[in-house]
Amino acid sequence: MNERDFKNGLFTEYARIGKCLSSPKRLEILDILIQGPKSVEVLSKMTSMSVANVSQHLQTLYQAKLVQSKKQGNFVYYELSDSSVLHFLNSLYDLSEKQLIEVQHIKEQFLGQFSDVEGVTMEELAMRMEKGEVTLLDVRPRDEYETAHIPGAVSVPIEELAEQLSLLPADSKIVAYCRGPYCLMAVRAIELLQAHGFEARHLDKSVHDWNDFILNEVTGS
Repeated sequence: MNERDFKNGLFTEYARIGKCLSSPKRLEILDILIQGPKSVEVLSKMTSMSVANVSQHLQTLYQAKLVQSKKQGNFVYYELSDSSVLHFLNSLYDLSEKQLIEVQHIKEQFLGQFSDVEGVTMEELAMRMEKGEVTLLDVRPRDEYETAHIPGAVSVPIEELAEQLSLLPADSKIVAYCRGPYCLMAVRAIELLQAHGFEARHLDKSVHDWNDFILNEVTGS
């Protein structure tokens, strides 16, 4: 193999990942799988696609070795094949927000509707949790909470929150979080909590963001 054959072969393989990620729906599927394993049927519901279309996209992702599958009973579950896929997606999001003004406009136009919902930083949340000053709610589906969650968080899926309001400490400051900055479950939770008189704020970060924050705090990086 000469140098040209080497480069041709190498960049052809790299391009496989690029071609695989050229579909917005496949990117959405990967973003969902950041939260943990999902069945084809659940992915179909969450992406508003047919089971057949989801299966086709998953096969493309599988062939590019971005996802892996496992069978549980009558269902097949898919998950990210490696933590490096998560880091790659985060880098892609960061690059897109930096380089594409359209991304910023879309976010501002949509998220601007919820500007009256006050947020909290990870630094402030960590300090208040250490002092026992807040009740932290994880409003994602329970299976995602069971896969990974911020230590000390209580699982109250958004669809159950209205029924659980009476169980929340009325005199406690509440912080809710979900899947990160593009997820509105926590925002809707705060709107509901405030409507019932709770002092509530939201964390627009994911569990993985929190883990990275804690790691950086420990290592001092």
